[in-house]
Amino acid sequence: MPARMYDLTAMKAPVEQPVLCRDLVSCQDFSPEETKSMFELTHIIKHRPADFRGALAGKQLVLFFEKASLRTRLTFEAGMASLGGTSLFMDQTRSLLGEREPVCDIARNVERWVDAVVLRTFEHKTIVDMARHTCIPVINALSDYEHPCQAFADFFTLEEKFGDLSKVHLAYVGDGNNVAHSLMLAAAALGTSISVATPKGYEPLPEVTAAAKKIGRGTGAIIDITNDAVKAVTGANAIYTDVWASMGHEKEAAARARIFASYQVNEELFSHAAPHAVFMHCLPAHRGQEVTAGVIDSPRSIVFDQAENRMHIQKAILLLLLGSGMRTSPTRSNHA
Repeated sequence: MPARMYDLTAMKAPVEQPVLCRDLVSCQDFSPEETKSMFELTHIIKHRPADFRGALAGKQLVLFFEKASLRTRLTFEAGMASLGGTSLFMDQTRSLLGEREPVCDIARNVERWVDAVVLRTFEHKTIVDMARHTCIPVINALSDYEHPCQAFADFFTLEEKFGDLSKVHLAYVGDGNNVAHSLMLAAAALGTSISVATPKGYEPLPEVTAAAKKIGRGTGAIIDITNDAVKAVTGANAIYTDVWASMGHEKEAAARARIFASYQVNEELFSHAAPHAVFMHCLPAHRGQEVTAGVIDSPRSIVFDQAENRMHIQKAILLLLLGSGMRTSPTRSNHA
C-alpha cells in the first residue's frame, strides 16, 4: 500500500482553521471527518514547521501530571514552545488533583490565567470534572480510560507507513486498557479494522467496544475482540502491544506476568502477521515481558516514529483548539 501523499502547497495555515471542539477528552470528541482533517494539518506541521512559529504566541498551557512522563511532557512542552506559546508544568505526583482543593475550584481558577489545560491522571473522572467546570480547552494526556493523543499519533504513523488506513488491519495484543480503548475508537473513526486479543477477564470495557462498533458501522471498520492472539495477528499489517501492568497496577505485576505470558509479542507470534507488518508500542517497553528485544529492536519496529509523531499531532491539536482564540462556547463534549 502506498503512503498517502499530500499537496502541502495547497494547504492553509492552521490559524485560519476553525476550532473543532472545546475539549479532547476522548477520541470520540473528534468526528471521523475532523480526525482526517487533523491528520492533514499534522502532515503540514511536520514538513513545514517554520510556517507555524509564533502561531500560538501569547498563549499559555498548563500541564497537570499525576503520573511520571517522558514523551507526553516533552512533546507537549516542546510543541507549545515551537508554536510560540509557553507552558507551565504542575507536578501532581505527590499530591493528586482534588486532594488539596476540589477539581471544580482548580478549573475555575486556571481558566482565568491560561488558555488550555493538559491533564495526565489516574482517574478519567478528574479530566471529565475539569472539562465540565472550565471554559478553556481540556486535553486528555492519559487517564485510566483513554489515551487519545497517543492513539491519534499511532494512526498518523500508520498512515505515513501504509497510506490508506481503510486497508490496514491493526492487531493489539495484551491488556484491554486505556491504550486499547483509544486505538479501538480511533480505528473505528478512520475506517481501520482492529483485532484486540486479551486474556479472559482483561477485555476492553463493553461500552467502549459497543461505541467503537457503532462508529465502525459508518466507516467500514471491523472491531474484533478475541482471546486468541494468533487469530488476532494473522495477516495483520501492524502488531501493537503495551505493558502488562500499567501505572497504578504495580501490585498486580507478578500475577499479570503469569496471566499474560502467552500474549508476548515475540518472533513466533510475529511470524503470523503480513510479510510487511510493523511493530508498535506506546513506550516505555519492558523487553522480555510484553515484547522480545528481537521484535522491538528490529528494523520492522516503528516505535520511535510513533514517539516523534506525538509532538506533531499534539501541535495540530493545540492549533485546532486554540488557533482561532474562540474560547467561550458553552457547548461541551458528551463526556461533560
